[in-house]
Amino acid sequence: MSMEFIFRLVGMVAFSVLGVYLGVYLADLTGGPRETYALLVGLVGALVGLVLTPFITTRPVRAMRTILTGVSAQTLVAGLMGLMAGLIIAALLAFPISLLPQPFRNIMPFLGVVLFSYLGIAVFIMRQNDIFSLFRWNISGKSQGEDKSDSPSPESNRTILLDTSVIIDGRIADIARTGFLVGTLLIPRFVLNELQYIADSPDSLRRQRGRRGMEVLSQLQKNAIAPVRISDIDVEGVREVDDKLVILARQLRCPILTNDYNLNRVADLQGVAVLNVNELANAVKSVLLPGEPLHVSIIQEGKESGQGVGYLDDGTMVVVEDGREYLNQDAMVLVTKVLQTAAGRMIFARMDVKDTGDIS
Repeated sequence: MSMEFIFRLVGMVAFSVLGVYLGVYLADLTGGPRETYALLVGLVGALVGLVLTPFITTRPVRAMRTILTGVSAQTLVAGLMGLMAGLIIAALLAFPISLLPQPFRNIMPFLGVVLFSYLGIAVFIMRQNDIFSLFRWNISGKSQGEDKSDSPSPESNRTILLDTSVIIDGRIADIARTGFLVGTLLIPRFVLNELQYIADSPDSLRRQRGRRGMEVLSQLQKNAIAPVRISDIDVEGVREVDDKLVILARQLRCPILTNDYNLNRVADLQGVAVLNVNELANAVKSVLLPGEPLHVSIIQEGKESGQGVGYLDDGTMVVVEDGREYLNQDAMVLVTKVLQTAAGRMIFARMDVKDTGDIS
């Protein structure tokens, strides 16, 4: 038996009793039969209570819970502080306003409470990041005379949403351990549920990826310099995890950490900041210029005739002209061209003549 059904029954009984009393009152006014009026109006009251009770009890509570679920704790605290500040200002102004002539002395205090409460909530929510940064700055010990450089920066208080793909990828654990990620790593419950669903998949490959994601989460919680927090915050009315992440990032005004190309594009189109691990990996690769010598191990043949293919330590593919003769050997090559593609970076090279002569 659901809670809504129980409230319907309670509302039906309550409205039917009120209808009986109203029917008796109408019968006394009109002089009609009291039993008939009480029965008819009582039945109408029972029907009204059965239909309208959820709309004045469970439905508003459910809607309020949905709204509060999508709001961060910081926003709730800021709104509560703004409400208290607005009520205090309205109380201080209530006495001088009550000295106004009628009807202003009765109307203006109530309007003042509504106006200043709204302004307090709006202002505190809009400036919540600045307010909480100020609190953290004071608590950090500035009031005790510590140096300003020791106080936490606003970047250290930001939140970074983690996508399922970046957790499964595994590189996030090493990146977080280096300290380059500044802020709190937030993992929503629906991301964790998707990761658990992948770990329980009947497909062996997906199951291994999901379990690796679980191990990465464990490493993040144990070894990462950046704090990791798992939250029950959710987005109602949306089923796709990527859509939930984008909406949640807009609500929290925080970036999404991912390596999913499609999520990256969708988030960019909606004005959400994205931290892409693949872009970071391409950015930190060593810069090579045409004509620069490079030591590479040729491990396979290329697509074109005579080509050899090798890989650098960071996984960059090196295509060597006339390198087929040096298959499964280490060789010194000269870079001829560096090509940046959507899949990564490719380096084209040719054999170093001097080095080839030394080898022969």
